[in-house]
Amino acid sequence: MSFQDGAKEGEAAMRAVFPPTPLLRNDMLSARYGADIWLKREDLSPVRSYKLRGAFNAMRKVQRPGSVFVCASAGNHAQGVAYMCKHFGVDGVIFMPVTTPQQKIMKTQMFGGDRVEVRLKGDYFDDTLASAQSFCAEAGAHFLSPFDDEDVIEGQASVAIEVEAQLGRAPDHIILPVGGGGLSAGTRSYFGDRVRYTFVEPSGAPSLADAVKAGAPVDVSPINTFVDGAAVAKIGDRTFARLRDVDPADVIDIPEDRICTTIIEMLNVEGVVLEPAGALAVEALADLAEEIKGKTVVCVASGGNFDFERLPEVKERAQRYSGVKKYFILRMPQRPGALKDFLNMLGPDDDIARFEYLKKSARNFGSVLIGIETRRPENFDRFLGALDQAGFTYTDITNDETLAQFVI
Repeated sequence: MSFQDGAKEGEAAMRAVFPPTPLLRNDMLSARYGADIWLKREDLSPVRSYKLRGAFNAMRKVQRPGSVFVCASAGNHAQGVAYMCKHFGVDGVIFMPVTTPQQKIMKTQMFGGDRVEVRLKGDYFDDTLASAQSFCAEAGAHFLSPFDDEDVIEGQASVAIEVEAQLGRAPDHIILPVGGGGLSAGTRSYFGDRVRYTFVEPSGAPSLADAVKAGAPVDVSPINTFVDGAAVAKIGDRTFARLRDVDPADVIDIPEDRICTTIIEMLNVEGVVLEPAGALAVEALADLAEEIKGKTVVCVASGGNFDFERLPEVKERAQRYSGVKKYFILRMPQRPGALKDFLNMLGPDDDIARFEYLKKSARNFGSVLIGIETRRPENFDRFLGALDQAGFTYTDITNDETLAQFVI
């Protein structure tokens, strides 16, 4: 059986469990880029990501009465496996790091019900994975990989099958987020050379780009885990085997802070809740503006499992990236009226978001940590000019990641 036929068989079987996720034309993005842009809304699946597809396809092929499935995950894969354990009526043991947010633990348990046991093991994912694999060896359970499994790859290809059916044809261009490579490998294996691809990674975890350069999967640790749904240190062997010949120019990366601007815009303007990985494909449109004009483009919004406790951080990152919020260490004269003189330098659109100052004895100057928000990035040109003219000494620490971790 060909890959396409196997994927179609799996997609047809899925319809007994959940309907196709919507493919929705986005008028705002279409107008902005002069293209026909559609969002494949995997954030609207029963577990708010595409991960249940691969879990379903793999489990339907190997599950038997008394089967026990095991996975190691702190997010979408865990929820997909839990959901399918309940559907098939089989037992699952989900290993999660001890540091996993309570919200994700509760959702995983909710999807799996009494068919799933959640075990918290290890502070870091490598420890969690080792615990899961050790348990599998002892219990004779079936380990379900989040991406590096041919049945999982085949299941993720159902996204492409639905896109083709919903459009009535293959799109001209499809944009895919990449983590371990399961979604990309499945989609490319289904469509072949009928479409143009762009594979998008977070800048802090370029596992596909580095593997293409090296000709084999490589470990890109340490990685930035902010885009948790796509922050994978090493692409899968099986997934890379299906992606090894992609054009390096078709693999792009996007800074983590920049992704936040799309999360905020989609939430505020469109009312669409996307997790960082789910926003990758949409944000990539800006890099492809010239080549997609007049084309039919599908962006796979891979997930919407967004913990709103992260919203302040996402907003902060978006403001810093777009240049409307900056942080400074300022050398302030220790004399009466110095603070008033400084405040008079602020413009009508400038607002102080952070101010920390401790007057120290026997010193002529003290250090101030100050955060300033404004309406337009160019407002900082006027403000910094006023500081220079007044002779203030200052350091812009906005993009200093080390300092940001501690003081911002």
